Amino acid sequence: MALIEIENKDQFSELTSASNKLIALYFHTPWASPCIQMNKVISTLADSAQYSNVSFLSINADNFPEISDLFDITAVPYFVIIKDGTILKELTGADPKEFINAIDQFNGQSLDQSSTNQLASSATVESTSTSVEETPEQLNARLQKLTTAAPIMLFMKGTPSAPQCGFSRQMVAILREHQVRFGFFDILKDDSVRQGLKTYSDWPTFPQLYIGGVFQGGLDIIKENLSEDDLFFEHALEESNSSK
Repeated sequence: MALIEIENKDQFSELTSASNKLIALYFHTPWASPCIQMNKVISTLADSAQYSNVSFLSINADNFPEISDLFDITAVPYFVIIKDGTILKELTGADPKEFINAIDQFNGQSLDQSSTNQLASSATVESTSTSVEETPEQLNARLQKLTTAAPIMLFMKGTPSAPQCGFSRQMVAILREHQVRFGFFDILKDDSVRQGLKTYSDWPTFPQLYIGGVFQGGLDIIKENLSEDDLFFEHALEESNSSK
């Protein structure tokens, strides 16, 4: 069964109301680079005969905020596996093997290891391609592109669903508490970005938060800003949009 792109809310309601059917929801946005990496993986899974009994639905989180809000989507890519109206599992991040294993857990079938590796490798082509030597100018241009990849971008250790440090975990919790939709980048997977951002932002630690491409600070500064203004995120976005 091919990947189905959701075009309206009625279509979504009809497809997700199917009984005794495993359904995988894939929330994405065009601006999030991890989503670009996952598109091919999801399409390949949907086209696989071994997963013909699974419905794969693709939802642009920006185009359908009312659907995203049903699942409290604040970061993409985001996956929800449901059956008979019950949420079985939720995943965040561009880890193909984790998603495939989650599907297998509830589907009762699995791809062989070579197929799984092939799918997983398709999602990491982009990130590995950046391992070549970059000039400072090229790195700076890439950092500028990354920091503006989403209106609010979080550079963290790990992913929102699996933070790799306590500070990153706290920052994700704050963003979710304030229902902020954000993009993210796992700096542990790209040392050039990890080291380059320290100079780019003139800030030595992570996580780092950017709004409209402008560095806002680390965890302590964000906490301080929120203590002074509970609508800090909304006001920062408004300021960013007005300056464009």
